[in-house]
This record gives sequence, C-alpha cells and structure tokens, in this order.
Amino acid sequence: MTTALIKSLSILTKPIREAQLSHGQSTQTALVWALQRNLSELRQHMSGGEELEEARQLLEDVRRDITWICSDTDDLTWSFVQECLLLLICLARHLNRLLEAFHQNPTAPNPATPEAAPPLPPDVLSVAQQKTLGTVLQFVVTLGLCPYLAPGVGVALGLRSAFGAAVEGAVQQDVAPAGERRLLITTNVLLEVSALSSLATPVFTRHLGDIMAALCQLAYRPQHPEGDGTKSNKGLTVEEHKSCKEALNNLLGKVYQPIVIKELLVLQGGPKQASSGSRGGCAGGGGKVLTQAPPWLRRLCGQLLSDRLMQPQGVQAVVRAILEGTGAGGDSDWRKCDAVAKILAACPQQSLSAESYYSQVLELLHFKDKLTAQQFQRVATRAALILVKDRPEFAQRFLLFPLLSPLHRCAEGTGDDLSQDAVEEWELTRCIEDVYKICVVGNSPSEVLLKALADVISTLFSVFCFTKQNVSHLRTPCQEILIWFLSHSEHSVALSSLLKRLCGLLGEVSGVRHGFQFSPGSEGGARLTVREPISDEDDALYEKVHREQWRVQCLVQLLGEMKDSDLPGEFFLLLLQDLAAVAAEREEVEQEVDTSSMTLLELEQHLLGRVSGHGQRLALLQVLAIICEGLPYTLLLRKPTQVVGFIVSMLQRACVSLERGTDSPVESQTLSMGMGLVATLLSGAAELTADDYSSMGELLPHLDQISQKHPEPVIQELASDLRATIATHGAYRPKPVPKTATQHSTAHSPAQPAVHSSKTPPASTPSSRGLSRPQVSSPPISHPKHTTESGVTLEVKDFQTAVGIPDCGNSEPSSSKAFSEWLLEACDPDIPIRAVALRSLTRSVRDRDKEALQNKDKLLTLFLENLEHEDSFVYLSAIQGLAVLADSFPEQILQRLLGEYQTGATVGSPKRERSLETRLKVGEVLMRASRAMGDLAPHYGRPLIGVFLSSTRDEDSSVRASSLSNLGELCQRLNFSLGPLTQELSTCLTALIKMDKEAEVRRAAVHVIALVLRGLSDKTTQVLGDVLLELYRALKWVVRSDPDEVAVIHAQLALEELDDVMRRFIFPQQKLEKKIVVLP
Repeated sequence: MTTALIKSLSILTKPIREAQLSHGQSTQTALVWALQRNLSELRQHMSGGEELEEARQLLEDVRRDITWICSDTDDLTWSFVQECLLLLICLARHLNRLLEAFHQNPTAPNPATPEAAPPLPPDVLSVAQQKTLGTVLQFVVTLGLCPYLAPGVGVALGLRSAFGAAVEGAVQQDVAPAGERRLLITTNVLLEVSALSSLATPVFTRHLGDIMAALCQLAYRPQHPEGDGTKSNKGLTVEEHKSCKEALNNLLGKVYQPIVIKELLVLQGGPKQASSGSRGGCAGGGGKVLTQAPPWLRRLCGQLLSDRLMQPQGVQAVVRAILEGTGAGGDSDWRKCDAVAKILAACPQQSLSAESYYSQVLELLHFKDKLTAQQFQRVATRAALILVKDRPEFAQRFLLFPLLSPLHRCAEGTGDDLSQDAVEEWELTRCIEDVYKICVVGNSPSEVLLKALADVISTLFSVFCFTKQNVSHLRTPCQEILIWFLSHSEHSVALSSLLKRLCGLLGEVSGVRHGFQFSPGSEGGARLTVREPISDEDDALYEKVHREQWRVQCLVQLLGEMKDSDLPGEFFLLLLQDLAAVAAEREEVEQEVDTSSMTLLELEQHLLGRVSGHGQRLALLQVLAIICEGLPYTLLLRKPTQVVGFIVSMLQRACVSLERGTDSPVESQTLSMGMGLVATLLSGAAELTADDYSSMGELLPHLDQISQKHPEPVIQELASDLRATIATHGAYRPKPVPKTATQHSTAHSPAQPAVHSSKTPPASTPSSRGLSRPQVSSPPISHPKHTTESGVTLEVKDFQTAVGIPDCGNSEPSSSKAFSEWLLEACDPDIPIRAVALRSLTRSVRDRDKEALQNKDKLLTLFLENLEHEDSFVYLSAIQGLAVLADSFPEQILQRLLGEYQTGATVGSPKRERSLETRLKVGEVLMRASRAMGDLAPHYGRPLIGVFLSSTRDEDSSVRASSLSNLGELCQRLNFSLGPLTQELSTCLTALIKMDKEAEVRRAAVHVIALVLRGLSDKTTQVLGDVLLELYRALKWVVRSDPDEVAVIHAQLALEELDDVMRRFIFPQQKLEKKIVVLP
C-alpha cells in the first residue's frame, strides 16, 4: 500500500510538459490548469483496479474520521491541498501501523547468516519516494500555508521566488473555508504527519520556519490587529488557540535549539527602517531585505528567544545559531562575535539566577573542538569585557569572583578542616587559562579587571614560581598574565607595593594559605595540597630562605621579559633610593642599654626591632644583587632620565657619608663613579635635550652639598663646575668640565691629583688598586672618536671609561705601553695588574704582534709559571694565553705542554696537591687547543691521543677523568683518522667503565663514547664498525648495573645518539634527485 499511496502523491505533483502549454499562457493560468488536470488523473487512478482497493478503503476511513473536508469549495488550490493532506494522513497512519506490527513481532536473526544486516523498519522510504514526499510537502506549504500568513509573519512567497507571486494570485481567499481555518488545518496535518520519525525529517528540515510562523499566528495573533478590519480570527475557538500554543511549545522543545533560534530570528523580521546597506536575513531571495514583522510577533519572538537563552546550554545554542557556518576570520566574523557578545553581556530579566547564567558564558571558554573553540572563546571574552566595562559591580559579583575563586581559595583559610587536595588541578588549570583568555587575549585593561586581578596576583606569582621549578604547561600563561598586569598597572602602584611585596621586601607574602603548598598534577598542571611538616628547625629555615630567594629570582626573570617597558629600570632606581635611605640610618651607634631596668617584654621588643631592621636591609641587598646579576644594563637604564636617577642614588649615598664625616674605599668609589658619569654626560659624549637637563636638576642639591662639605678642594671645584653647567643647561661650561674624564682616568700622580679622598691610605685593598691602576690605558672621554651611536642613550663602555673600569675582554692594549712593560706587569704581585697584563699579552699573540711572536718562549715560560698562581683570575688568564700560543705554534707548544701534562711535579716535590692542580690546568689548555684545531686535528692530534690514553692509568682519579674529557674532545674531530685507533680506544673505555671504582671516571668514559658518536654522526658505521657492538654492550651494562645515576644518564644519552645514527643508516632519507648523463 505504501507504493500505491506514493504513486498517488506523484500523480498530484506531476509537472507540466512544455508542449502542453499554450503560447502566451501566463504562469498563474498554467498552474491552475496543471492542478485541475492532476486532480482529474488522481480520481481516475483511484477508481482503477483491485490493487488499489486497500488504498481506497483507507482513504474513505480517513475521510469519515476528519471533519475539516470542504467538498463544495470553489478554490481549486484548496481542493488540491485537501487531497494532498488526505493522502499524507493515509501514508502516516499506514506506516505507523506497519511500524507497530514490526515492533510487536520482531524478526528473529537467521543463525545461518549471523553476519547479515538486520531488517529495515517498514517506515523507511527509498530515495525516489523521499523525493516525491518532499515535492508534496512543498506544494502543501506553498498553497495551503504561506498564502494565509498575515503580512510580516514569516518570509513572504514573493521574496522566495518569482513563482511565489503566481501562487498568491491563484489562491482565492474570499471563499469557504476561511483563510485562518485553512492555515489551522494545514498546520495540524503537518504536525500529525511529523509525529512519525521517518516523515518528520523532510517536514522540519525544509519547512520548520513556516510551521513556526503559522503556530505563532494561530496562537498569539491579537483578535483585532491594528488597521485590519477582517474577521479572520473569529473562526477559531479558545481550545484551538490553546492547542496551538501547546503545539508551539512542544515543537520548540524537541527541535535542535540552534535551528529554532535561527528561525525565531528570521521571524522577528527586518529592522524598522530597512536600508539597502543593512543586513537582512532573507531566506533565499537575491539579497532582498526582510519585511518588518508586526509588533506582537516581535515581542513574542523576543520572549521565546529569551526562554531559549535561559534553558540549560541556552547560551551555547544562541552562539551556535548565529556563528555556525560563518567560517573563521574576516571582518564579518569579528562583527558577529561582537554583536553576540553584546547580547550575552545583558542578563535577561526573567533569569532566576544571574550566577547560573554567567556561568554558561564562562563555559564558552572551555570548548575543545578546534573548529568552534576560537569563535566561542572570542564571544565569551568580548562578553566578559563588555560586562566589566558597562556594569563593573555586576561583573565583580557574578563574573570575576567565580572566575578567580580557585585562586582565592588558594590564599584564604587554613588547612585544619580541609581535604588533602584543597584545590584540584583541573580547577586551577581552568582558572588560569580563563584569565589568560580574558586578560591577555582580550587585551582590554580596565580598573575593575586590574583590581580583581591584584587581589590574587600573589597567588598567581606563587604558581608561576612553582612552574619554573617543574615542567608545566601553566608556565607560559602565568608569565603572560603577570607581564600583562605589570604593563597595564600604574607604575607608582606596581613599584611601591606590588613588586616589593612579590619579592618579600614588605614582609612574607607567599600567596598560599598556611600549611599548604603547590604540588605537580597528573596532567602537567598544579594542585594545592597539604604541606608535610618539617620537624628540624634548620631544615625549615633553609627551606624558607631558599623559597624567598627563588621568588626573587623568578621576579627578576619576569622583569627580564619586559623588554620594552621602563618598569624594570624604575624598580631598580627605587631600590637604590631605599638603599640610600638604609645607609642614612645604618651608622647610628647604639648606646649601652641597661637591661636591668627593662622588663622581659620590652627587651624582647627591642631585640626584635633590631633583628627585623637587619633582615630588611639584607633582603634589600639580596634583591639588588640578583637584579644586577640577572638583568642587562640596557634594560635597567633605557632612558637618560633613568641614568640620571642612577647617578642621583650614588651621589646621595656619597652625601650621607660626608654628613657623618666617614670615608671608606666603597664610598670613595661611589663618589668617583657618580662624578665621572656626570662629567661624561656633560662632556659631549651624548646629545642632551632640554628635558634631559630638566631631569638632571635633581643632581643640583647633591652637587651643592659635595662642593661645600667635601674635604678635597679639587672635588669641591669639580662639583661646583658641574652644578653650574647643569643649572645653565650647558650655556656656562668651564674648562675643567671637558677635561674631567681625562683627569679622572689617569693614575695618582703629584702633578694631577686623583678624585679619591686624601684620607684614603696608599696601601688600599687589592680590589681598589685593581680599579685604579689600569686607568692609564683608558682613552680620555673628550677624545673626538668617543661618541655614542644614539644621541641620548649612554652605553656601558662610556660608563667604564668614565670611572676607569678596565674592559679586559673588549678593550685593545694601549699603544702607549711597550711589549716589555706588559712583560714586567705580568710579574707584578698585584693580582688585577698581573691578570690584565696576561690578557693583553694574549691579545698581542692573537693579533700576530711581531714582537710577541719573536718572544714566544718567554711568553710560554711566563704563562706556565702563572699556572701555579692561586687566584682564578690569574691562572685562567694564563690558560687562555697558553691556548692561543698552542693555536699559533702547535708543533713546539703542544710538545712542551704534553711533557708538563705527563710528568707533572718534579721528582721529590713536597707539594703534590699543587702539582696535581697544575696538571689539571694543563689538561684544560690541551682541551682548548683540541677544540681550536678544527680540520688540523688528524695531523696534530696523534701525539695527544697517546698521552691521553696513557694518562687514563694514572693513580689519581682526577687526572684520569681529565684525560678522558680531553680524549673525547679530540676524538670527535678526528673523523676517519680514528679508524686505526678504534680497538685500543674501545678496550680502554670498556675497561674503565666496568673496572674503575671512581664514579667520575666512569662518567667521563661514557661521555667519551657519546662525544665520539656525536662527532662521527653518519660516519659511525664506517669508522667504528668493528667495535660498535662492544661499545653498545658497555653502554647497556652501565644502564643496567652501574650504581651511579649520573653515569646512567650519560649512558642513556649515548644510546640515544647511537639510536639516531642507526636509524639514519637503516632508513636513509629519501632524496628526489635528477641526474643528467651525457651519452658519448
């Protein structure tokens, strides 16, 4: 019967052939003629043979059951629609009966063919049948539903296609039944048909919007619309209105919500004043704008949309409805996201809980689907930022506090009544990722957002410090959030309280509640757990000090990432000001206190005050030391104003010393550096603007104080001249000012007094002499060639030249000193002078100075003697010099060094330790020489290999380890020249790995194998083919049996190198090459 019913439906929708159309016949006339012809053919078909008897019987039963059949209507289109509706009801009822019988008597599977597919349900239609059904539904909606919608309700037929205008003209609405009754009949039949799942799909996928528009009109259209005098609604009863409302609610509840929201937006119609440039939601027309919907429909759609929004997952459904199918990127995509964000930022008035609503907004940040996550996160971020901007108090209560609650819980409360995991890993990870998306990605700073973030910044910094100790995916988000917060906070607030609090200068603020700590999570994040108590007081104190120092180091690393910010330099200057204030209070001599007249409480408070003051000073010095060590000068002193601030801090400390009447080498050095920098700035080394001179006005009171109170007349005169130059903005420039740098950089002599105080004893400390003696080699500041690359910023070399600090690594030897003078100074007992002379002689050899090359034997003896020196500055300079000599004269120097390395101390030498140290230093020279050989290693390296192999049998383990280290550096450069020595090398290394008792020797032997494999690379199988298996077994033995963990790690690294080599050998990289061969 299903086939018969579908056949009947296909007869009704049979198209007209072009040959059957009369010439000049209009579309409307052709449509009416086609409908009349198809109805006649259907009657003839249904009165046919016995095979249609069952279908005719079912059709008669349906006619008797329904009451809405109007057989005497004069509208041909409605007669056509009635026949279509009757056949659709018959088809639905027939399929429903078949489906019930199928479920009541399921077909048992055939045991002979268990792999066969299960039988299809009887309501499944073929592709041709589905096509016929879709055509019938289109006719029903076009002729029986859309013409009876009120103006502005739904999309008019004229906006859909040109054929729609012909349909509207063919429909006769002034005959029975009434238009509203026809609309009700068509809608009820479509809903009845859609009750069957196989028929619901074609109904709702194509005609959902039209059915929703009909239900809205039938259920909610006012009885007497404005400007409409018809009686179209008077034919519907109250029960029918109520049933339409229930049907609409049921339909909206069971259909996919994004589709429902899309259709409701279309039903709302276009704007009140539609312009050609505005965006219309036309449903298929060629860019035509939707007509304006009536007021009652707009209000109804708005209410229904709000209801959809307040449902569970309603926010997600709204976003999907608007953004699905828009793609990723583009201006329109950004505008849509902003529009949706503005809608979501306003909580609907009928919402029962604003907190639950905004929790749905935050859930948009947690999508894992890559296709939709970016747009959803963009909408959520924009909605949050709009809410923070427009309604700050509301955002603080319902958005920011739930967002930051995991971080608040980390810092608040105690661990007495909490579980082992106070804050789970997923909570902390989600919180940090959400804050990163809203703050860093959104990048719209506001006072409310910064204030909310400031309350948890200590906890966030603690998480960052924890991630720096471990491998965690939270490190980068935490770092970006902290940098964003510091960059957008007011510098006065960030400097005075925030940074000082983070580094512990304002007391201990860990950001984590007492008794808890962060621990690694299973997913690479962090979780807050209870800290295990430490019974030993020394261990607890060590852990506390280590934790505070680590926080300071993490803060300095964080400031180092702020390359384009002035905050690091301003923080550094603020600490220098605090240091000057501490220096002003430090020298107060405490009088003897009569403890007998004090109570125990007063004495305890007195002692605690002294201890806390010392602790604050030590913490300040520690922070300054770490900053100076970890941050480059280009970040600390980016602007001339910061350079001036640096000078002010130095002169301020010098003035404190003058007020007390004390003098020390440190304070003299401070005053010397400050005066030298001021002279450098004013001597023309940098172009100064009016703003620079204005900032230098802070120096005037300190220079005035120095000119009046300093005991040296030269310093008083210099300070007075500098003060006059600054006060007149360079208009008055006395003669001593341009020459200040030259006077300052020369050595102490009767003709030219130094800047230091006359009270300083001549025999000062070695460090002060090291800063004063080499000043002869520094060029004067006023030299015309000494200019900075930029007109304002002063480089470090200018500072070093101004204060006389030698730059041994970069400065060239002065031409005023002869080679003989450098030789004499290399024997000077003063350590800095000797080290500078050794480095200058090294540079002369490297630069191929003629006199230095001629005296290479003297230099060799000099460098070897200085290897015995105890100071690292001296013997490291000698090591560098010997390495340069070996590179310049390898044949002679290497032989001498090999002899020193083999023999060590002379026979009967009482100082065995010094001899051992010397041999190790010579080994360092040989290692540097091996690195410098390059391609000449196969030529000059053969004697070295013999010495290194023989030294592996030395009785001292340090010499054996040193020999192996040098052997590895040399062997990785020998390439194919290593071939004849592989057996001897393999035997030596294997024996040491398995037999040596010292762990450092076994480590060195394993490391030699790793270096050889790394150096040979793809040539490993050719050079080490005979011993490769033996070396592999030795490495596996270390991994399995060696008790030393470091040796095991070295072995694993060597095995990884071997694995890479063998993979490239077995699976060579495929290369697509074209070879052109010229035939003879």
